[in-house]
Amino acid sequence: MNISKLAPALLAVGAAGSSFAGTSSDTLVVYFSASGNTQKVAEVIAQDRRTDIFELKPAVQYSQEDLDYRNPKSRSSKEHEDPSIIPEYVGDVSDWGSYKTVYIGYPIWWGLAPNIVYGFVSKHDFAGKTVIPFSTSHSSGHGESGADLARKAGAGDWNSGVGFNSQPLAAEILEKLGSAKTEK
Repeated sequence: MNISKLAPALLAVGAAGSSFAGTSSDTLVVYFSASGNTQKVAEVIAQDRRTDIFELKPAVQYSQEDLDYRNPKSRSSKEHEDPSIIPEYVGDVSDWGSYKTVYIGYPIWWGLAPNIVYGFVSKHDFAGKTVIPFSTSHSSGHGESGADLARKAGAGDWNSGVGFNSQPLAAEILEKLGSAKTEK
């Protein structure tokens, strides 16, 4: 299992890794991060909200070549062109039913969440959960990525979500998330 319990005093903004000790929570931050940007946002959220955190780690990590969106033969380009290509990830959330609120974070690829995130959403029942998507991007906005994931999930109380640039400050993250809590 890739869930980490997060203690606020143990995490400095921008710290590497996601293994922390802390208290249990009914809130979970799930994230996929290819370059580390989404991970940093996820860690700020988890620290501020004192939540558990789960990293969607691909079974086969992405190389720089895999992430070259300009190359139509790159792994990410192939996944974008064929939504049936769903990368496997390591571990899973064994106590999924105990979470009432789930933040889901991902980088924006071609205006969408990467296929690995769609794979996670399709494997879990979101009924009765409040879901807050968040994304990072160098140049694209959050767009309809949260709504697309909500359609894939088919259940849950999904907020529209919020997008961040690739290197947001902790204060910006928390300010934007404050409005995302109530926006549907």
